Amino acid sequence: MESMLNKLKSTVTKVTADVTSAVMGNPVTREFDVGRHIASGGNGLAWKIFHGTKKSTKQEVAVFVFDKKLIDKYQKFEKDQIIDSLKRGVQQLTRLRHPRLLTVQHPLEESRDCLAFCTEPVFASLANVLGNWENLPPSISPDIKDYKLYDVETKYGLLQVSEGLSFLHSSVKMVHGNVTPENIILNKSGAWKIMGFDFCISSSNPSEQEPNFPCKEWDPNLPSLCLPNPEYLAPEYILSVSCETASDMYSLGAVIYAVFNKGKPIFEVNKQDIYKSFSRQLDQLSRLGSSSLTSIPEEVREHVKLLLNVTPTVRPDADQMTKIPFFDDVGAVTLQYFDTLFQRDNLQKSQFFKGLPKVLPKLPKRVTVQRVLPCLTSEFVNPDMVPFVLPNVLLIAEECTKEEYVKLILPELGPVFKQQEPVQASNMILLIFLQKMDLLLTKTPPDEIKNSVLPMVYRALEAPSIQIQELCLNIIPTFANLIDYPSMKNALIPRIKNACLQTSSLAVRVNSLVCLGKILEYLDKWFVLDDILPFLQQIPSKEPAVLMGILGIYKCTFTHKKLGITKEQLAGKVLPHLIPLSIENNLNLNQFSSFIAVIKEMLSRLESEHRTKLEQLHMMQEQQRSLEIGNQMNASEETSVTHTGSQIDKVFNNMGTDLLTGGESENKEDGLQNKQRRASLTLEEKQKLAKEQEQAQKLKSQQPLKPQVHTPIAPSKQTKDLTDTLMDNITSLTSLSASTPKLSASSTFTSVPSAGLNMMFSTPIDNTKRNLTNGLNANLGFQTSGFSMPVNPNQNFFSGSSTAGVTTMTLGAAPTLSSYSPLSVPPAAVKQAQQRPADMSALNNLFGPQKPKVSMNQLSQQKPNQWLNQFVPPQGSPGMGSATMGVQANVMGQAAFGMQGNPFFNPQNFAQPPATMTSSSSASNDLKDLFG
Repeated sequence: MESMLNKLKSTVTKVTADVTSAVMGNPVTREFDVGRHIASGGNGLAWKIFHGTKKSTKQEVAVFVFDKKLIDKYQKFEKDQIIDSLKRGVQQLTRLRHPRLLTVQHPLEESRDCLAFCTEPVFASLANVLGNWENLPPSISPDIKDYKLYDVETKYGLLQVSEGLSFLHSSVKMVHGNVTPENIILNKSGAWKIMGFDFCISSSNPSEQEPNFPCKEWDPNLPSLCLPNPEYLAPEYILSVSCETASDMYSLGAVIYAVFNKGKPIFEVNKQDIYKSFSRQLDQLSRLGSSSLTSIPEEVREHVKLLLNVTPTVRPDADQMTKIPFFDDVGAVTLQYFDTLFQRDNLQKSQFFKGLPKVLPKLPKRVTVQRVLPCLTSEFVNPDMVPFVLPNVLLIAEECTKEEYVKLILPELGPVFKQQEPVQASNMILLIFLQKMDLLLTKTPPDEIKNSVLPMVYRALEAPSIQIQELCLNIIPTFANLIDYPSMKNALIPRIKNACLQTSSLAVRVNSLVCLGKILEYLDKWFVLDDILPFLQQIPSKEPAVLMGILGIYKCTFTHKKLGITKEQLAGKVLPHLIPLSIENNLNLNQFSSFIAVIKEMLSRLESEHRTKLEQLHMMQEQQRSLEIGNQMNASEETSVTHTGSQIDKVFNNMGTDLLTGGESENKEDGLQNKQRRASLTLEEKQKLAKEQEQAQKLKSQQPLKPQVHTPIAPSKQTKDLTDTLMDNITSLTSLSASTPKLSASSTFTSVPSAGLNMMFSTPIDNTKRNLTNGLNANLGFQTSGFSMPVNPNQNFFSGSSTAGVTTMTLGAAPTLSSYSPLSVPPAAVKQAQQRPADMSALNNLFGPQKPKVSMNQLSQQKPNQWLNQFVPPQGSPGMGSATMGVQANVMGQAAFGMQGNPFFNPQNFAQPPATMTSSSSASNDLKDLFG
């Protein structure tokens, strides 16, 4: 890598040194900056051609430099001859002005080391292009090395040389004397120019007489730079020491042959014995046949043969050569017309430019860029011609690379972008640019797009011409992806909306909606929802085309994956706007069907999304509720475990007393405990207590469940005596309590201290209907192990005003009770329990042998005393004493508490109970014996 850098550095240093030494001290350097060495030309390719720039105007030029070091080998008088010959040629060229002659922009300047002059920009000499690279830098430019002449370039180049010779022969009365590839220069645009007038011969006769051109005899002792190139010299120069205009035509024939023969001349001349060589050449020319000209195109082969004829009078003159069919090529004629364009009027120019798009595709790209494009852009100074020239310029731009476009075309288009006068031409320019907008946005740099291209688009949207607005709206979607988002959002979209709202043309309004619909995908979702959709409701017209355009935008937004309309927007804005539009009278059946289809699709999605949301919300609420209930149950279990033992003892020790006193002592203790608990509650417990109170309040606010009427069972004729059953049940229960081991602290049991025997069962008693079996409530239930049901302490389970609270206890599963069926109906089975009578078989098994059940209907048909006698054993029954009174009190208490309002149990049908219930010590003792 370092060696390559060093090599490059040495090369650059050497070139710079060569350039510096070549022009050092020359007056040309005061006005021009000399650049790199690009070509060579002139007689013997003695002139080095450099790229240059004028310091004052930055105008590009070519600097021709002759380094006097090339002639150091010659004697002084020979050096002077060479210098004089070179000076003569440049001075003659400077005096002549013609499009086919190389244009001199600064005359010859001489310094101690060199000769130098400046011309129009130059590409290379024809000799360089044909492969003669003498006097070129070591690193030959690829542009020259790989250069290939196209047919149109060759034809038009030879035509230009012919036209230049015609000018010299006819107008100047001059013979060039040295027409060779070295003296034909290709300028930067590819035009062929003549130079090298070192050996030109002017007519010695006055202009009105026949021209006479004196010729000098060939002197082989002169330096080669003081003699013309003999390989392109007519035979009469050497053999008869004469010349005329036909001599130049012979040289032209030799040039044509060399062009089509890779730069090789038709004859090679031995400069040491030139007379002998020309004699041999003369003999060959006299026998010249078509076989020697096979490399030349057939359509010009005969003309070349005539040009190389030995007899000068047979050769065609320059004017005749310009008219041969070989030069009637479309491309050559087009290029020739461009060279004479400055002579045409606007009408002729406009007709030519209209037909030019058909010709440009036939021309090579290099020809259009180098030759045609400069001629076209030079017409931009004429505002009336811009609409005719611009399509051709943009057609060439399509074939250019982005770099070529930025360098060659874009600088020329800058003024055209801003042109607004005359108005008709300005409108045509807008139309042309809009049609080629994709080209402009693709190849124009972003800064220039923002500064030049987009302002022109905005101007088109605001133009008074409806045609321009329509075209602009139709074209915008084709290049919307090339517009940066801020420009689209802040400048383009507002102008489209204004065009839609302010226009009086239905076509412009519809095209505005269509344009918006097509560019929605380049916008973001929230901009569409916040800016585009509200705009649709501002459109005043109700024509079907406008309504369908509105529907199209809604549908595109609704169905596009990137955009989409939220369900809030659908429900609140879109559907309230679309539904009234769908029933407009102007819509036909198909249009109405389109509206309804979109509305149904929107409603379907609205329903789906909102239903999904509600289902998810419901699931979350259920999960939260179950979590809260679980936490409450766990907290209740933990609290009850610590007090299980004492509560069980308290229940069984105070059961008999509670039956008589109504649970007053228990209420007092619960009150004390509640006071202590309230005094020692933590924050978490207070929060849980508040949640429980809220839940209890919700339960109170719910409507009570209506009891279902059950069909009463037909009364049985057989009267059942319940005295023996009650005795057996009490006996079995006494033995059971005596043999039952102590319950574990993990079981659950519910104590109801104010309800007598019903304290053992947790199911609430229905106030409206009570089916009694065996003298007990059919709805009584037994709380099984492992189930805990928290109950509000203020809740009334027996519909009585003085019912005490329920305390929940956690009990272990008793081994002796594992075989019994639970009598308490679970919450999930409440509905089922209401639909059919409770199965009391387990209760009957517990208290005694199974006996026929007495229905409510049977009991209601018996007399009061008879019904009461079922609960009172005959007089003299042992062991019943005060216990009977307790049972009677219990039964009558139930009638007083829960049977009021029951049609089956009217208090008037019963014997009036005592006004007060007297506590009996024997009854209390019996109950204590019963429960241990």
